[in-house]
Amino acid sequence: MHFCMTGQYTPKALNGILEKPTASRYEAAKKLVEAAGGKLVSMYSTAANGPGVLVIIDVPDPNAAPAISGLVVATGAMHNVNLMRLWTPDEITPIRLKAAELRKSYTPPGG
Repeated sequence: MHFCMTGQYTPKALNGILEKPTASRYEAAKKLVEAAGGKLVSMYSTAANGPGVLVIIDVPDPNAAPAISGLVVATGAMHNVNLMRLWTPDEITPIRLKAAELRKSYTPPGG
């Protein structure tokens, strides 16, 4: 299962980065995701809303992604973290079929 996690570095983390500017945050993230049985698909630095990151991970256990994001927040490294489940085109088709099946059972507001 693919997840996208975004967040901003805390001042504590930024100071750590400035102390060791060549240390690979990619390797640290990769090690954590692999320890959860997953794969770090991609990682990008971001500047919106303060220095931060965007990572895409692939984990076999859906509980691993919130465990990873919670751990990163608990260490004080990140804040304003958002975690979003991503679906591939093949994964979304059964969801659309289920929605089409359930459509007749739902009455929208004002309906």
